[in-house]
Amino acid sequence: MQFRIVTDTSANLPSELLEQHGIPVIPFSYYVNGGEEANCLDTRKFNGKRFYDQIRAGARVTTSQITPQRYIDTFRPYLENGEDILFISMSSGISGSFHCSELAKEELAPEFPERKIMLIDTLGASLGEGIPVLRAVECREKGMSIEETTEFVRTLCDRICQVFTVDDLMYLRKGGRLSNMKAIVGTMLRIKPLLKGNERGQIVSFAKCRGRKHSIQALAERYDMFVKDPGEQIVGIAHADCEEDANYLISLLNKNNPPKEILTVCYEPVTGSHVGPDTLALFFEAVEGVRTKCDH
Repeated sequence: MQFRIVTDTSANLPSELLEQHGIPVIPFSYYVNGGEEANCLDTRKFNGKRFYDQIRAGARVTTSQITPQRYIDTFRPYLENGEDILFISMSSGISGSFHCSELAKEELAPEFPERKIMLIDTLGASLGEGIPVLRAVECREKGMSIEETTEFVRTLCDRICQVFTVDDLMYLRKGGRLSNMKAIVGTMLRIKPLLKGNERGQIVSFAKCRGRKHSIQALAERYDMFVKDPGEQIVGIAHADCEEDANYLISLLNKNNPPKEILTVCYEPVTGSHVGPDTLALFFEAVEGVRTKCDH
């Protein structure tokens, strides 16, 4: 192993995959109704239906970003063991955690001058972060250096299309991710918004559909329009306890441009609490400039 790949729980990758490739994850924290700190370090123990049913019933979920000290505590043992580190992070456009990883690097670098600490801001979340992690693993398995892998993944992140639909904009509005006006109008008219991660890694609404089925079809349409080399890639789907809708989206993706593989996960609790129950998201490698193109 030339270097250690590290990510955070926002990457939303199944624990089995992380263990298979020796990838440690740094946890984001969440709190239900002001209770004790919780995290999702093992996806096998996360009951998505129970969690999202709690939110549907009115539970209040708050989250906190990863502190510099938590990064330091995770990175230090690998550096002491003589390993370089490639950390792949949640978008700086929706969290301050990436900046905290930079602060951790500043503190650790003088202590370990022989070691390399490379940080990647994916400008994404959930599998928009997880797919770059898996691609970094492929690079490492091919024998690419940490510098070559970092350059490849950073370029890739600009081509990851992240489009999703939510059942209710209230959760994004509460988190300050969208303007109040857009959220209120969307809720009142019972329309289903289409959202994306833009070129700065922020969440923006770019279209609206009448009805859930049409919004799912619109996700598949963006896939058909912008996917690049589908037969060679893993496409990601994340859902917040709406597995039936995820299966419908899978059938649409396989209709015209079937990918090599589709990885389907339940939204982990931190990102999931911000987008809300019944969110359905699609992530795939697309043509250049997709972050500005996919709203056309």
